[in-house]
Amino acid sequence: MDRSRAVFLARSLIRVGALSRASHQGQLSPALRDQYHPKLGNRDIVGYGWNGVPEYMDRPEFPCPPVRFGENSKEVLALREKEKGDWKSLSLDEKKKLYRASFRVTFEEMNASTGEWKSVLAVILFGLSVTGWLGILLKKFVLPEMPHTITREWQEKQLENMIKQRQGAVEGVSSHWDYEKNEWK
Repeated sequence: MDRSRAVFLARSLIRVGALSRASHQGQLSPALRDQYHPKLGNRDIVGYGWNGVPEYMDRPEFPCPPVRFGENSKEVLALREKEKGDWKSLSLDEKKKLYRASFRVTFEEMNASTGEWKSVLAVILFGLSVTGWLGILLKKFVLPEMPHTITREWQEKQLENMIKQRQGAVEGVSSHWDYEKNEWK
């Protein structure tokens, strides 16, 4: 590993370490905030996340993203103030808006079938059909004719010759032939 790569890795580790310490506290230093601001916009950092980098990602195995999904609008900030009080005073619609401000999808939506299996199956079937047609074309136009030694008549004549020559008289083909009766034992 060259020196510049090692320096880059060391700086990355320091940056992620500083970021993880800051995100544990729920706030970034001004330098890190300026670095991640183009990605974050006006969103809150609410935790460490799954890798310590403040970016939103829906992951069923790690359900708490480090940043909120939606930006802080006046309406969302007013709802957040209202939620600090009694939750019974919040309507169902307001609770849903608060949820959607923090998360893009619900677990049900996250785990819902996308139908991607159909395109995967289509690609597999297309590949199998192309392979089949290629095999047919190769057999018809490229490969030579099957040799005459493959035919049933040739194989029967070959067996007769082996018996006449007494090939394999101890354990082979001729050992199963009765030479006195001219039939198989």
